[in-house]
Amino acid sequence: MNFSNKYVLVTGGSRGIGRAVAKAFANYGACVAISYKTNQAAAEETIQSLSGGPHFAFRADVAKPDEVQHLIDSVSQKFGRLDIVVNNAGVHEFHPIEEVSYNQWQGAWQQTLAVNLFGPANVCYCAAQLMIKSGGGRIVNISSRGAFRGEPEMPAYGASKAGLNAMSQSLAQKLAKFNIFVGVVAPGFVETDMAAELLAGPKGDGIRNQSPLGRVARPEEVAQAVLFLAAEGSEFMTGAIIDVNGASYLRS
Repeated sequence: MNFSNKYVLVTGGSRGIGRAVAKAFANYGACVAISYKTNQAAAEETIQSLSGGPHFAFRADVAKPDEVQHLIDSVSQKFGRLDIVVNNAGVHEFHPIEEVSYNQWQGAWQQTLAVNLFGPANVCYCAAQLMIKSGGGRIVNISSRGAFRGEPEMPAYGASKAGLNAMSQSLAQKLAKFNIFVGVVAPGFVETDMAAELLAGPKGDGIRNQSPLGRVARPEEVAQAVLFLAAEGSEFMTGAIIDVNGASYLRS
């Protein structure tokens, strides 16, 4: 776990899993760039919390292809190269099919796929161009157990993460010859700001008890899996999907 002289981009790095990932890389010597969509204060707070450096924050909406290209160009200009990319930015929106209007249904699908699938696809494309020229790199995409078990209240989310898994494995096959290795981390519920209200509500105990550990994941536990896939020595795990869900959902 030595990332000295490595240059890392974490999308959606201003809070939650992204912040934990950024901190973990910085703690092991990496220079880190994070992207954020709107919360500049949280992004700056994250950057200030990182050890070492230099570290940078960039505003970018990953749902917009031009902003993705500008983000990768900006990171490359600051660092000179890009060794590791973590696609963490994501959204979820409840849209139960029996309750929402047709327009709401379309909107949920368009927004979710734009951020959770098309965004990472564009980040992968732009980053891969740099990595091919520099001799290699690592890409780690943050998926979800929802890709496997289904998400009945927000099917676009489950579909977007299943698509992310498939894309990651396709790229793992395609990019290996360029010394670029692609992995996926698929968490269950994680103790983040996004999940705080749900976990504090009447469904909280039921969610925690989905795991035999009686709790949800900590962001740092997800970060540990990300660093494992990004570290030297894990090359032969390219294409792998690591579950971090406390045995709340098992597959074989």
